[in-house]
Amino acid sequence: MQPELQMNTQTAQLALAQNKVLRNTYMMLSLTMIPTVIGAWIGMSLNFAFMAQHPVLSVLGMLAVMFGMFYAIQANRNNSLGVVLLLGTTFLFGLMLGPILQTALQLSNGAQLVGMAAGGTGVIFFTLAGIATVTKKDFSFMGKFLFVGLVMLVIASLANVFFQVPAASLAISAIAIMIFSGYILYDVSRIVNGGENNYVMATLALYLDIYNIFVNLLNLLMAFSGNRD
Repeated sequence: MQPELQMNTQTAQLALAQNKVLRNTYMMLSLTMIPTVIGAWIGMSLNFAFMAQHPVLSVLGMLAVMFGMFYAIQANRNNSLGVVLLLGTTFLFGLMLGPILQTALQLSNGAQLVGMAAGGTGVIFFTLAGIATVTKKDFSFMGKFLFVGLVMLVIASLANVFFQVPAASLAISAIAIMIFSGYILYDVSRIVNGGENNYVMATLALYLDIYNIFVNLLNLLMAFSGNRD
């Protein structure tokens, strides 16, 4: 009986630790929306003409900044500086929403489309996160497939920067929504099943999932439902 009791105690402690990581992740994820909204509000008033004139340099520059911030967050994930860097990164992501929000709000129903994209993103996130949390199913098997899909998506996106094919852009957005929806299942499952024990890194992963779903969903809504009159 003693070994069984010890095993049950360890299982209970592990479950408590995983629930704490999940709870802290959701709290931090909610907090990241504040600098994102502030950054987006500032970004809507900025002039992004340079990005339009030099798309390749802009994309490469943004990738360099993003990966630099990701590395800094990873290096400081166990201290308070990691939280500060995470919030700073979400502010920068908010700034990068400027161009698409400017484009959206030029449409007569642009504000409605932004709201629909935000609402749709919320529905996708809470549904998939709920499935991963309630079922506690291990979705780690999706990791390799999602990573391959992500690599192909990045390559296709970079190629489309050169070719600027509208149909390809829409296809890329649709595929991106599916890939990052899969990543929500994968990332929440890792937290629930003990694969991710650091709430800063867990928050960053889920934030990127939500951000990319929102951007690509808004892109599709503007293409199919945008009122340009």
